[in-house]
Amino acid sequence: MLDHSQGSAQTASDNSGRDYRLKQFEGKLAIVTGAARGIGRGIAQVLAERGATVALGDIDESGVAAVADDIQAMGGTAMSGFADIADAESIGRFAEQVVDDFGSVDICVPNAGVIGAPDFESRIGHVETDWNATWNINVMGTVNTISAVRDHMQEQRHGKIVIVSSQGGRPPAGSGGMWGGTVQQPYLISKSALIQYMHHLAIEMGPFNVNVNAVCPGTLWTPMWEKIAANHAVVNPELAGLEPREFFARTVKANIPLQRAPTAVDVGSAVAFLASEDASEITGQALNVNGGAVMS
Repeated sequence: MLDHSQGSAQTASDNSGRDYRLKQFEGKLAIVTGAARGIGRGIAQVLAERGATVALGDIDESGVAAVADDIQAMGGTAMSGFADIADAESIGRFAEQVVDDFGSVDICVPNAGVIGAPDFESRIGHVETDWNATWNINVMGTVNTISAVRDHMQEQRHGKIVIVSSQGGRPPAGSGGMWGGTVQQPYLISKSALIQYMHHLAIEMGPFNVNVNAVCPGTLWTPMWEKIAANHAVVNPELAGLEPREFFARTVKANIPLQRAPTAVDVGSAVAFLASEDASEITGQALNVNGGAVMS
């Protein structure tokens, strides 16, 4: 059962002085997974602010309901429900309910993902459970999410799919790991797989007028990155005394030319661009959102 929340969305005339983008997704329905926190929450907020009705799925049912409530309080329209992307039947039921309730899915943003097994931050090297978690959730979870909507998008002959990959899915610099350790290798490889999957899906879905792209977020402060900071302290004992935010700040200064970290809303803005008609001729592309940390 999806929890529906609707606020009194504001409208504005084009000459009101308000940003025209506030209406750009009016009448559109967007599915966002992993929307209870972090990047998924930022994506949901941006799409809702710009007029989309957002259907938010997560295994954290109470957390994603709170995000829907926040969107309602801002004047947007949102629904939320339990969706386990690693379970094809679970995400399939979620998507089916969205279509039953609203008749259309215009935008799909497979965002949910993990760095590794739940205890990854305590280890230097990867173990089998890290491979299993990143494959089942990051890769197959994305496949399951898109499979739940692709037939519908093909039948309606329009749609925008924006996969959330990572700058970690780009080729490594070749100079070795800056911080050492191999625990994140399964994650990096899974995110690289998503970029390759996106390329092939763009070819398959193109004849049906469905655009398929990806965003590759860089270093940004989220609950997930806080665990990454904890892992670096395990891998590098000299970092053990640093607070996670201090380590984050040093990483930003050392690696990002713009000298500032992107936010979840910045990623949401990139997703919104790729989901908009402004990007109607863009497909099969992976857009970095990382302040220049990776340029490819």
